[in-house]
Amino acid sequence: MKILVIGAHPDDIEIFMYGTIAACSERGDTIVNCVATDGSAGGVKKGKELANLRTAETINGLNEFGKPIFLGFEDGKLSQAKNSQIIIDNLFERVNPDFIITHDPCDYHPDHRELSRLVSKGAGFNCPVFFCDTLMGVNFTPDYYVDVTAFFESKRQAILCHKSQSPTKFVEAAEIMNRYRAAQCNLPNKNFVEAFRVNNSFPFTDLRNLLPPAPKLRSFYKNSKH
Repeated sequence: MKILVIGAHPDDIEIFMYGTIAACSERGDTIVNCVATDGSAGGVKKGKELANLRTAETINGLNEFGKPIFLGFEDGKLSQAKNSQIIIDNLFERVNPDFIITHDPCDYHPDHRELSRLVSKGAGFNCPVFFCDTLMGVNFTPDYYVDVTAFFESKRQAILCHKSQSPTKFVEAAEIMNRYRAAQCNLPNKNFVEAFRVNNSFPFTDLRNLLPPAPKLRSFYKNSKH
């Protein structure tokens, strides 16, 4: 399959979705990564200098999948961007994906929410959309879980490529998030899981077979001392 992965900012794909797209790539899928904004508002540096730096960091972080597409919208102002829906729609026509991964419509960041809206509207009846977990899982109830344990070290290194963002804190956040989702699946320590949900609507409802394998079921009682 061809999978279009759209993050609002440089480093979003690495933090929220990297393990899953690495698993998809390993099974033979084509990954097309896209970053919507220029990242110019986040960091000690500002403006064009920071945007250029974050572009280079993203290319480095996602180099396993080829060079990402950069749409170049202004960081923090995606909802005010001109022709944003047209640009997103043109992206879909150009890539023609089998499915899309992007941010949740109830995410904490306004750019994330706006991108989710644009993607959902543009995809319409043509392509299913998976929404990734939110930071620390706030206001997010997963439909699907993907075991990313085998890819977590690569995810860690990808996040660390974003040196302008003091990335250690985001590595720690990803570890907490992905370990928490693994614990929900009754997986032992040092296992990691990314979580997703969908807006169930015709004609896209049961989409489990599109994703990499879920964690294997483990009986709580068989593994419990109680």
